[in-house]
Amino acid sequence: MKIAERWFVMAGVGLLAGIALIGMIVAIYAAWLFHALPDASELADYRPATATRVYAGDGTLIGEFSDERRIYVSYEQIPEPVVQAFLAAEDRNFFSHGGVDVSGLGRAMFKNIFNAATGRRLEGGSTITQQVAKNVLLTNETSINRKVKEAILANRLEATLTKPQILELYLNEIFLGYRSYGVAAAAYNYFGKSLDQLTADEAAFLAALPKGPNNYHPKRHPGAAKGRRDWVLGEMEQSGFITEEQLVAARARPLVTQDAPRRAQYADADFFVEEARRRAIAQFGREEINRGGYYMRTTLDPELQSAARDALMKGLENYDRRHGWRGPWGTTDFAEGWQDKALDQTRPPERRAWRAAAVDSVSGNTVRVRLAANGETGTLLSADAAWANANRPLKRGDLIFVEPSGGQYALKQVPAVNGALVAIEPHSGRVLAMVGGYSYALSSFNRATQAERQPGSAFKPFVYAAALEGDYTPASIVLDAPISFAGGRNGERWTPENYSRQYYGPQTLRRGLELSRNVMTVRLAQAVGMNNIVDLSRKMGVSDNLQPNLSVSLGAGETTPYRLTAAYAAFVNGGRKIDPYLIEVVQDRNGETIFRADDRRCRECSRPFSGQESPRLEPRGTQVLDPITAYQISSMLEGVIQRGTGASARGLGRWVGGKTGTTNEYRSAWFVGFSSDIVVGVFIGFDDNRPLGTGETGATGPVPVFNEFMQVALKKRPAREFVRPRGAVFRTVNGIEEAFRPGTERRREQEAPRPEVPTGPQNYNDILRREREEAAGLPPSTPAPAPPPPTTPPPPKKEPAEDLSGLY
Repeated sequence: MKIAERWFVMAGVGLLAGIALIGMIVAIYAAWLFHALPDASELADYRPATATRVYAGDGTLIGEFSDERRIYVSYEQIPEPVVQAFLAAEDRNFFSHGGVDVSGLGRAMFKNIFNAATGRRLEGGSTITQQVAKNVLLTNETSINRKVKEAILANRLEATLTKPQILELYLNEIFLGYRSYGVAAAAYNYFGKSLDQLTADEAAFLAALPKGPNNYHPKRHPGAAKGRRDWVLGEMEQSGFITEEQLVAARARPLVTQDAPRRAQYADADFFVEEARRRAIAQFGREEINRGGYYMRTTLDPELQSAARDALMKGLENYDRRHGWRGPWGTTDFAEGWQDKALDQTRPPERRAWRAAAVDSVSGNTVRVRLAANGETGTLLSADAAWANANRPLKRGDLIFVEPSGGQYALKQVPAVNGALVAIEPHSGRVLAMVGGYSYALSSFNRATQAERQPGSAFKPFVYAAALEGDYTPASIVLDAPISFAGGRNGERWTPENYSRQYYGPQTLRRGLELSRNVMTVRLAQAVGMNNIVDLSRKMGVSDNLQPNLSVSLGAGETTPYRLTAAYAAFVNGGRKIDPYLIEVVQDRNGETIFRADDRRCRECSRPFSGQESPRLEPRGTQVLDPITAYQISSMLEGVIQRGTGASARGLGRWVGGKTGTTNEYRSAWFVGFSSDIVVGVFIGFDDNRPLGTGETGATGPVPVFNEFMQVALKKRPAREFVRPRGAVFRTVNGIEEAFRPGTERRREQEAPRPEVPTGPQNYNDILRREREEAAGLPPSTPAPAPPPPTTPPPPKKEPAEDLSGLY
């Protein structure tokens, strides 16, 4: 008996020791667990990373900047059918439990017996509150520790936040596939709709996704996706959220989603949106832009942007057409699987009607093709077949792009040339449209803002502006005759020439600019001084790196289409340099304005109206030109279109001006044109700066692009007469009304050519000596003998095309 008692005591002591040990372990575990738990109160101010949404000036969504595509919406903004769908699918007792649903957990454990036996994924039985705790405060590890933490945090959350606040966090945080975080982003990415536009069956599909977005992908697994959606609809009916009739109608509707998530329905502004993103990151930082949930309104005009993209693509394709068929982009022997190879070739996404095809047979200009997508056959347009056969004849097996055209197919090829178009509002600097190349998908390099190229004759207006700022007038005479300079490249003499290789004697400044006379421009630049021209060009924003060399007067410096177009704005707005901008307003997620492009202050704008004159805002920009000079240049550039090198744009009507530009060897072609309310710059050139080909001037390629775009732009902003500056004196010269600075109009009768000036090539030092002697009133000395005049007979008088320089 004593032995039994002793064993009984020992067993009791051991049991107590075991209980104590277990208690100590539990206490240590609990202390560790609670110590490692995050503070649930942090969720009261929690805001998940949210996409910055980018809008055009008219409110059109044009893009998103984000690490996670999420559109944060408050609980009040979430429609009731969406809330009901998620409650039915995930936690129908959400509004009655305290964070952990014991009955739901029991059901999940019972189901897991069968799931384990069949190898299926185990269910966690987590409530929405537990999922919020896991998604926001915990990791995705699968362990008992995490489930215990989840339950503890769920109770804390229920004590800290209200049910609507918890549900708001859940519906904005959860990942739903298709690059979508939160229900608002998912509604847009799957259906292209806002939340309030969703039907009950669409809301049910979104509620079907949390358990496994990839398993219910609507394109890869359409049957599983629809089945899961219908199950959620059934749960909604059992919960009393919809009636049986609504259930039947909803299940009968097909599941229709977008082919792929899109950042915006409007897709013509890729170059503009990317440029806006770069500028926003530079100002606010990458982290803030990608996670801050900003509202960003830009200056973009979607109608003009679409017109700009279409005009530039058409212009580049027309250039490509002029220079012949380059051959197929691949070949095939029609072995099994050739269609997949053909369909892998990247076509311009902007040309949605293009189809990959293979040449099936060729008989002269009768060419049969077979589409890779569906095997359909057809014939090429005979004109297209002849175009291709004239250069590189088509052969069976050639892989090409075609486009349906009147029951046949047109032959297409991606242009090798590229270009840019920029449209700016001259009075404010708002960038209305920007296209940086043929296709953003094929090349994201933005030639509008990143390509430094020589502008050629498009630079000449700045030379003439510098002259007009001095003692010259539009009626001043400059001699158009051969001239030569020592010290050119490699020690050679530099003799600038007109494009026609002809010379036209004394000409007015207006005529010289209208017909883009090279030799006149060089003489004028020599007289004005290149330092003055470079200084003025820098003030107007053309470039910061121009050198005071005479070659720069003919466009040998480098600039971008963006900067050159903005500099032309001063000719339209009265001589003010404007800083072009793309971002108008930025607001944070709370609606507070953190940036506004127009930072002008108006002290009296908030006062009530009492009959007095309206408040006036100072015009934007810095005055860099005399308003009379700006008007003189705009009038002379209007003459470029009415009588000069831009005559092919004459059909746009009056009060439209511009200047062509072509560089040596036809490497770049330009046209910068304007009306009173818009300035447009067009550039065409190869990325490697190789020649465009003989005859490819600014008037050949860029002017038709300008015309195409302006036909749309002038419908919205009809051309108006350029504003006449105060104080200008107007006189008619050679049938054209010219503007003069007061006092300078009397000089025009005295402007005449000097008959004693030699007309052949001259020595630079002789020119300087003669000018010094004339200024001092001395008789002319004997100049150094000039090279003999050319022996070729004088050319016939005719108006040439745009001049090209022979100097760079």
